[in-house]
Amino acid sequence: MKHSNHQKTQTPSITPSLTFGEYANAVIEEQYCSIIKREPKVLADESPEHLHQMRVGTRRLRTALQVFSAAIALPAIASEKQVGALARVLGELRDLDVQIADLQTTYRPQLKGKEKDLLDDTIRDLKKERRQVFVTVENTLQRSRYRNFKAAYEQWLDQPQFTPLAQLPIVTLLPDLLSPLLSELLLHPGWLVSANYASDAEGETLHNLRKAFKHVRYQAEFFAPFYGEPFRQWINEIKSLQEKLGKLQDSHVLQELLAAHLPKRAELPTLQKSIQHTRKDALADWDDIRQKYLDPAVRWQLHQMLLTPALLSHPTPDKNGLEPPAPAKTSAETSVKLLSNTQK
Repeated sequence: MKHSNHQKTQTPSITPSLTFGEYANAVIEEQYCSIIKREPKVLADESPEHLHQMRVGTRRLRTALQVFSAAIALPAIASEKQVGALARVLGELRDLDVQIADLQTTYRPQLKGKEKDLLDDTIRDLKKERRQVFVTVENTLQRSRYRNFKAAYEQWLDQPQFTPLAQLPIVTLLPDLLSPLLSELLLHPGWLVSANYASDAEGETLHNLRKAFKHVRYQAEFFAPFYGEPFRQWINEIKSLQEKLGKLQDSHVLQELLAAHLPKRAELPTLQKSIQHTRKDALADWDDIRQKYLDPAVRWQLHQMLLTPALLSHPTPDKNGLEPPAPAKTSAETSVKLLSNTQK
């Protein structure tokens, strides 16, 4: 298989003059390279971690294309839609890996006798399904369409095409880029769903909120170098919330898989009890968390945080002539350290 010929450019330094286009180019390059470097190991299929990281790379690249859409001009074959299609193919295989691993490592050790035998039958069925889905992934990564997709990115990264907005300083645009995303998150109906929700519709709402957390987190991570410690702490909180609701969603998907693969009248009371415990644990502090995010003061503070990137923070003396503590700042001499793609 032909490997990438693109030579990764030097990461730009964060200065007040760094442009929207320059930073867009750096972020997109980082995400594209993270996808390509995982490709050979995904095809080797020796560890599910490589598939996981390649899938994360496609999700982050898709988010980057959405974030920087006003600055970049990409060919159609490299569009967000094409990245999304690749992410879905990888995602189907990754979802099976997650469910198989959960059944084997989390639930199976708790079972005995017939329950364990029934679960082993299900695991064998899922592994057979996984082999079939892997063929789809393999074919996708070897098709001419995927090669054309990579070629388009290689060409664009070597000679990036931008819109007029790309010449504006990125630091002055940060509130405009991040505030709409925060508003969308804070207006999500999932904050109104309690931990003891009863309907399938409410469960689906929480699932959609989890996806919103993921989108917000990826976008916020792109801009972490421009903000201080409170911003990074907020990103970590969003990541934690995403993971908690992810466990909840995984338990629902697992329930559907069991219903599809187990005999109709099979009973696994120990397994069902364990799944219910997983759900309860995932939502243990959910009501406290959602009340926090419904608090007007917290919502205001989040918006204010986005309005003050570190490079625009200038302490002014108070009425007594004393300067307040300097805000957390990003050194102009420090290179942009794009966040690692080893995160989930």
